[in-house]
Amino acid sequence: MSDASQGLRLYNTLTRTKEDFVPIDARNVRMYVCGPTVYDFAHIGNARPVIVFDVLFRLLRHLYGQTHVTYVRNITDVDDKINARALRDFGGEISAGKLSLNEAIRRVTEKTADQFHRDVATLGCLEPTVEPRATEFVEPRADGKADMITLIQNLIERGHAYVAAGEVLFDTASMPDYGQLSKRNLDEQQAGARVAVDVHKKNPGDFVLWKLSSPEEPGWQSPWGRGRPGWHIECSAMSAAYLGEVFDIHGGGLDLIFPHHENEIAQSRCAHGTSVMANVWMHNGFLQVEGQKMSKSLGNFYSIHELLETETFGGRSWPGEVLRLAMLMTHYREPIDFSVRKLEEAENTLRKWKRAADLAPVTGQLPAQVVDALSDDLATYAAFQVLTQLASEAADGNEAAAALKASLLFLGFDVASAEVDEDNVAKAIANRLALIAAKNWAEADRIRDELLAQGVQLKDGKDPATGERVTTWEVKR
Repeated sequence: MSDASQGLRLYNTLTRTKEDFVPIDARNVRMYVCGPTVYDFAHIGNARPVIVFDVLFRLLRHLYGQTHVTYVRNITDVDDKINARALRDFGGEISAGKLSLNEAIRRVTEKTADQFHRDVATLGCLEPTVEPRATEFVEPRADGKADMITLIQNLIERGHAYVAAGEVLFDTASMPDYGQLSKRNLDEQQAGARVAVDVHKKNPGDFVLWKLSSPEEPGWQSPWGRGRPGWHIECSAMSAAYLGEVFDIHGGGLDLIFPHHENEIAQSRCAHGTSVMANVWMHNGFLQVEGQKMSKSLGNFYSIHELLETETFGGRSWPGEVLRLAMLMTHYREPIDFSVRKLEEAENTLRKWKRAADLAPVTGQLPAQVVDALSDDLATYAAFQVLTQLASEAADGNEAAAALKASLLFLGFDVASAEVDEDNVAKAIANRLALIAAKNWAEADRIRDELLAQGVQLKDGKDPATGERVTTWEVKR
């Protein structure tokens, strides 16, 4: 374990303060992060928590040892949106009896889960230690790990849940301090106050643990009839299965604080009889696109896959590490405006760093200043200032270049990819020659200057045989 582990401080949403991080067991630091609901390709907003908590995972492994950190990120593969997508995509085959709904759901979730894995790997994210699927934890398990049906039974037996109108509901009034995470109390959730009221609920804020399934919907057998779990109980079961009744860190997006994380806490604490579910709750801020809330109706809704593989944003595709750096240039708790300008800034910064790191034949030691910055509630911007300083000091084979290379590798950037993308350079040169032919000198100069900023210097000349303008290029270190 590194001595620096004693200096880790994290902002705890539960207490609204930055606190010294003290793990329950330094030999097994445990973190849970809510993963994707795989009814569709993950969008760029989904990428932010994946990247943020990947950095935290890397930092924890550095501080406590790679084998002493357990990171669980789930996949939600049972959800009403998934059911709807399965019926949309495979309705004909289901009606013809060629495919059951459960089989169709599996096809939907396998496709989108596989794409999610490819996308986040391209973003430079490590695989979590464990990645459980919700469908694997509905019923009691042969290995004795926590499951949803058993948790719900415990809540009923302890007087925290009740059966009504074919549903099992959590009784929020049974938990005196319900609402600690979101700072909401039950008095604020009375009938007519933005909370949908069902006549079978004891309290407006009571939420579903189990609901019955129609013959057309997926379902599992339970003491309360064939049905499926509510959203919140899934994470309570999966986190308990791998991390225990109380663990160190629970992460996710700001939008999950209420109701999802609040209700996770309620279920877990009441089912296990504990005072907390996780000691530290961390949440990343919201994401906008070009200054607007991301939505399909505004036409600014982008999947990670689209940004990586198509020319839908800014007229081009973007490397995964550029998306990663753009996300990390803003502190994780702050809102982020995801824009073409931010991506261009990230791309230029990354090129400068990688050119400087490429001067080192070997990887050096990770600088303490980088670790110190990240240990202050993941202050990535402060860490990046260290990288910029190292890049300015880098020279052939010196310590600054080697330390920069170590820092980039630690933060999830592929230093080996410092080579210039020759295809992109060729396209840029062709565009510039076309602009010169059209006498659009300003735009042609812009392309030349942009390439120079990337370390690519253009040289114009004439073909001795044809007399036509030709352009060659070389990399300038």
